[in-house]
Amino acid sequence: MAAAFAEPKTKYDRQLRIWGDQGQAALEKASICLLTCGPTGTEAMKNLVLGGVGSVTVVDVDAECLGQSRAKSVCSFLQELNDAVNAKFVEESPLALIDTNPSFFSQFTVVIATQLPERSLLKLDDICRKANIVLVAARSYGLTGLVRISVKEHNVIESKPDHFLDDLRLHNPWVELKQFAKSIDINDKDPVVHKHTPYIVILVRLAEKWADAHDGRLPSTRQEKNEFKALIREHMLNLDEENYKEAVESSYKVSVTPGISDEIRQIIDDSSAEVNSSSSDFWVLVAALKEFIANEGNGELPLEGTIPDMTSLTEYYVSLQKIYQAKAESDCLALEHHVKDILKRIDRDPDSISRAYIKTFCKNARKLRVCRYRSMEEEFSSPVLSEVQKYFTDEDYCFAMNFYVLLRAVDRLAANYNRYPGIFESEIDEDVPRLKTAAVSVMSEMGMNGAPLSEDLITEMCRFGGAEIHPVAAFIGGVASQEVIKELKQSKIDRLPREMF
Repeated sequence: MAAAFAEPKTKYDRQLRIWGDQGQAALEKASICLLTCGPTGTEAMKNLVLGGVGSVTVVDVDAECLGQSRAKSVCSFLQELNDAVNAKFVEESPLALIDTNPSFFSQFTVVIATQLPERSLLKLDDICRKANIVLVAARSYGLTGLVRISVKEHNVIESKPDHFLDDLRLHNPWVELKQFAKSIDINDKDPVVHKHTPYIVILVRLAEKWADAHDGRLPSTRQEKNEFKALIREHMLNLDEENYKEAVESSYKVSVTPGISDEIRQIIDDSSAEVNSSSSDFWVLVAALKEFIANEGNGELPLEGTIPDMTSLTEYYVSLQKIYQAKAESDCLALEHHVKDILKRIDRDPDSISRAYIKTFCKNARKLRVCRYRSMEEEFSSPVLSEVQKYFTDEDYCFAMNFYVLLRAVDRLAANYNRYPGIFESEIDEDVPRLKTAAVSVMSEMGMNGAPLSEDLITEMCRFGGAEIHPVAAFIGGVASQEVIKELKQSKIDRLPREMF
C-alpha cells in the first residue's frame, strides 16, 4: 500500500518541485477538452497528459487514420503516455458541436481550441465565459502561430513581485515579540553578545524608546528617520558591528505605514467577496480574510512567518524564527476558522478547502492579485486604440502585430472563398491582393487606417497555404499547455498576464 501512494510522487517528481503538491492536485482534478486534434492540439494535450491531468476528451472527425477517426486514434496514443489519465474521444465536428450543443462544454475545466476559424472561436468564447470555463485558443499557420487565453478573471496568490518588504511587523510588534526583545539587554557590554544581537531586537527596543520620547509616535519625516538612525548608531560599541549596520539599513521598516495596501483593500472590498455556494475557493478565502482583518488581525493581514538572514547568535535567531512561525500559525488557524464558518453558511462542505491552500493563502495575503479580461468579442469589435497604436509603432512588436492582423484576415478570406489563401499554387498571385484587402479591412476596424502592413508578410502568409507544420505546431502546443497549467493551479505566476487590446 505504501508503494502505491509513493508512486505518483516518484512519477511526477520533477514537476512537483516546480509547482508543489497543491499545483499537482489541481492538475489531477482538471478535465480538459481538445477541439481538433491536429499537430498543434495533439502536442498541447501530450504535455498535459504526461503532466498527469485528470481527464481529457478529444473532439474531432477525420477518417484518414487506418479506418479510425482521428479523435479515436489520438485518444488511444495519449492513453499510452499515461495510464493514470482518463482519456475519451468524441467523433464529431468541433464546429458543429459549438453550433448545436453548447451545453457539452460545461463539464470541462479547460477547453483547448485549435485551428478554429474566428466565427466559431467567438461563439465558443461566449459559451465558455458563461460557464466560467477557461478557453485556450491555439493556432499554428505556416511559420507563425498564436496562443490566446480567454478567462473572465485570473486570481493569483503567489504573484512574485520583484520587490517586496519583509513582513516583520516592526511598526506593530505583538506581545511575544516584545517580550523576547526585552529579554535581551542591548546595552550589554559583552562584545560577543552585543555584536550578535539580531537587528529585529535592536529595532523593536529602540523604536519603543523613540516612541516613549515622541508621544507614542514612530519616525515619519526624513529628519526623524535620520534621528532614529543616529539613535541606533549611539548604541554601537564600535563601527565594525554588522548587526547594527543591518539595523541602520533596515530602520525604515519601523516606519512602515500600518494597515493594508490599496490594491489588497480593493480585492477584499470587491463584490465577489460577498460569497455564495457557487463562489470559487479564492473568493471564499478573501471573504474569510476580510473577517480576520476586522477581528483577530486588528486591521492587519495574517503574518507571513518568515524572517531574513541576519547577524545573530544561533540561539537568538532560532528563537526569533519560532516566535514568527507561531504567530503565523496562530493567524492561519484563525483564518481557517473563518473559512469553515463561511463554507457552512453557504451550504458547502467546511473541509472542502484544504488547510495547505489556506496556509499558502495566509503566507501570501499581501501578494494577492485579481486580473480581469475582456472577451474576444470585445477585443475584436472594440480594441483599445492606444494599445494597438503602441504595439504597431514598437519595433519589437510590429511584426507580431502584422501577423495578428493577417491571421484574422486569412479567416475572412477562407469564409469568402471556402479555402485558405495559397493552397493552390496557381492562385497565389491572385490571393496576395485578396489577403491584403482583407487585412486592410481588419486594420480599419481596429482604428488603424493607413498603418504600415508588410507586403512581404502578406506574400509569406499566402505561401504558407494554411499549412500546420509540425515543429511550429510543437512550439505553439507547448506554449498552450504551459498556459493551461498556469490557469489550473492559479496560485503562482512569474509575471501578470497582459490585457489584450
